[in-house]
Amino acid sequence: MRILFAGTGDIGIPTLNYLMARHTLMGVLTQPDRPAGRHRELKAPAIKEELLRLAPEVPILQPESPRLPEAISWVRQLAPEVMVTMAYGRILPKELLEAPSLACLNIHASVLPRHRGASPIQATIASGDRISGVSIMHMAEGLDTGDVILEKSIPIARRETAGSLSEKLARLAPVALSEALELFSCGSPPRFTQDHALATVTRKIGREESLIDWSQPAVALERKIRALQPRPAAVATLEASTGEAIPIKIHSAIIARKAFGKPGSILRVDERGVLVACGEGGLLLGAIQPEGRGRMNSSAFARGRALNIVT
Repeated sequence: MRILFAGTGDIGIPTLNYLMARHTLMGVLTQPDRPAGRHRELKAPAIKEELLRLAPEVPILQPESPRLPEAISWVRQLAPEVMVTMAYGRILPKELLEAPSLACLNIHASVLPRHRGASPIQATIASGDRISGVSIMHMAEGLDTGDVILEKSIPIARRETAGSLSEKLARLAPVALSEALELFSCGSPPRFTQDHALATVTRKIGREESLIDWSQPAVALERKIRALQPRPAAVATLEASTGEAIPIKIHSAIIARKAFGKPGSILRVDERGVLVACGEGGLLLGAIQPEGRGRMNSSAFARGRALNIVT
């Protein structure tokens, strides 16, 4: 099939590779290069880097918005049969949805209608879901509201992080897409209307969503920490003996159900780590990252700082 792919994040790389190997890739639509890193140098999206490495001859367009006339004209000139999007990060206008001759499909990293929106993988883990998966759906003008063609689900591991789940779903996506495209080649694939009453919606994760509120239950906070790994990572503060609030990122923690104390207070420091009280139970901090420093075990950090331990 003649296919146009739209994607930005590295979760879409296995799908891009599948399309290059099994179909005629007409072009790739991705977001512009953005400043990144300490020196704010321009960095290309992961999808662009992969395309330039493997197939630099494939046309690529990086509009600030897919609603711009030049983006719409470019897609129409390529005349794809199918347009496939995954983690593109932009809502397509009606003109692009109608450009392919067969369908405009989105690969969404959740089992719809649960976790529509920008951060489905993080929401899946933070919610304590038992399964995740990918949905192949017809794109509509709403946010992940289109009819579903098929879904593939996988179980969530006990210590799953957003990073590990993202890798699994990235590998699952081309498997599901292949089945969906086969249905198109055989005729009209099924269309299942989503039950909108069951929908949940996620949003882009900012600093506010990364903050740890120690008054919440330890179970919820441990899930949140895993949901924010490897990036942007959960952000919290520990209290020094001087009363100073020490900012840290938390990369791992273990639930201590029998811990009791004022939320945010440090209950114990030993070779196992720093134990912090939560609204219910406590968290034994594992890998943390003090501001301006690298990752370290919380026990090593505690040896170099005088923390306010509540006895």
